[in-house]
Amino acid sequence: MSEVDAEISMFERIGGAVVIDRLVEAFYRRMDTLPEVATVRAMHAPDLGPVKNVLKRYLTEWTGGPKLYSPEKGHPRLRQRHMGFSIGNAERDAWLLCMRGAMEETIADSRARQDLDAALTKLADWMRNQAGNPHDAGTGRP
Repeated sequence: MSEVDAEISMFERIGGAVVIDRLVEAFYRRMDTLPEVATVRAMHAPDLGPVKNVLKRYLTEWTGGPKLYSPEKGHPRLRQRHMGFSIGNAERDAWLLCMRGAMEETIADSRARQDLDAALTKLADWMRNQAGNPHDAGTGRP
C-alpha cells in the first residue's frame, strides 16, 4: 500500500457506501447460487435481508466509513458471535469464494481490491473455530 493509499480509507478507495451495498448484494447472491457454498449458506436464515444489513453496516465501519455497526451492536466480537457455527478451512474457503467473486464484480480499483482481499482473508482465517486452529495455540482450547 502506498503512502497515499494509507491516508485514504479503504471505504473511500473502494467507492463508499454504494460499493459496499453492491458488494454485499453480490456476495449473498453467490451464496444463494453456488452449490459449493451450500454448507455456509445453510448457516444463515432463509431470509438474508437482516444479515445483509448487518454485513453492510459492519463492512462500512470496518473499512473506515461511518460508524454504523458499533453504535447498535457494540464491539464486533466476530469469533464469539460465530462460535455457534462450525467454521473450518472449507467454510472459510467457501466464504472467501463468495467474497472474492463479489469484489471482482463490484470493486473497479484492482489495488484496492487486492488490499481488501488480503485483509478479508486474514479475517476469514481468524474466524476458524475448529480444533487445531493455529490462532488458538496456547490458549487452552482443544
